[in-house]
Amino acid sequence: MAEPMESERSAADGMRAPVRETYGPADLSSVPVFAGGFINFGYWQAIDLTGPLSVADRVRSQQDLYRHVLGSAAPVEGRRMLEVGCGLGVGCALALWEYAPAHLTGMDIHPQQLERARQANAALLEAGPARMRFVRGAAERMPFGDGEFDRVYSVEAAQHFDDLDAFAREAARVLRPGGRVVVASFFTPDDAPGHGARLAELLDSYASGLDIARPFASLTEAFTAAGLTGVRATSIGPGVWQGWDRWLSDQWKPGTWPRNFLAAYRQGILDYYVITATRPRS
Repeated sequence: MAEPMESERSAADGMRAPVRETYGPADLSSVPVFAGGFINFGYWQAIDLTGPLSVADRVRSQQDLYRHVLGSAAPVEGRRMLEVGCGLGVGCALALWEYAPAHLTGMDIHPQQLERARQANAALLEAGPARMRFVRGAAERMPFGDGEFDRVYSVEAAQHFDDLDAFAREAARVLRPGGRVVVASFFTPDDAPGHGARLAELLDSYASGLDIARPFASLTEAFTAAGLTGVRATSIGPGVWQGWDRWLSDQWKPGTWPRNFLAAYRQGILDYYVITATRPRS
């Protein structure tokens, strides 16, 4: 699938229309499938999928995806961290409480999401404003100085980014020498022709342009081109897709488009990856 055209973006806010509308007035975090406000598919590796799933299981799956990402960024204690595409900031709060960074910045392109993040985390912001903040910015144009962060991470947002090359350059720029970037998102497993068209047939999020079909190598290669080293991509699909589909099964019938994420994975046209890279010290 081609990169988004300039005409698809709003001149006023820099967002593509599907992103602006999906995360705008209708709060996606209020939808029952995203219980807890994290807005991710979840990492279900430690959850029993054989019996009924509770809301607590669903919330834990989303928390565990953050824990998996933050574990890949370790050590983070005492570091300055940036989350790209922070949404409601509940992942920022988890990172702050469980991993003790020195400071955490949540960045999102959507002003309504940032307003919700500030409301959801009002107590944390008031109790310790020196430890956390929320800033508006795009993944491709980060409003930060060079070398400002020890860790940059992003959880299930990169499928929306307009330009992975620009994101990689910005991540490398804002990282300090020795710093690490970790991205969790879903990509095609290769660049074979037809993946984008097939995903658009199966999944409304691709048909609408909300999600962009690109191979995971488009990000690993972008990190390498940006000067990052130790670039690694690991599939965690087995821990994501089955649990996500099992959770959806109580609310969506087989054959409805959200259930097709598992079908796309089984057909070998979509998978979920954690991608890591490091800025060299010299």
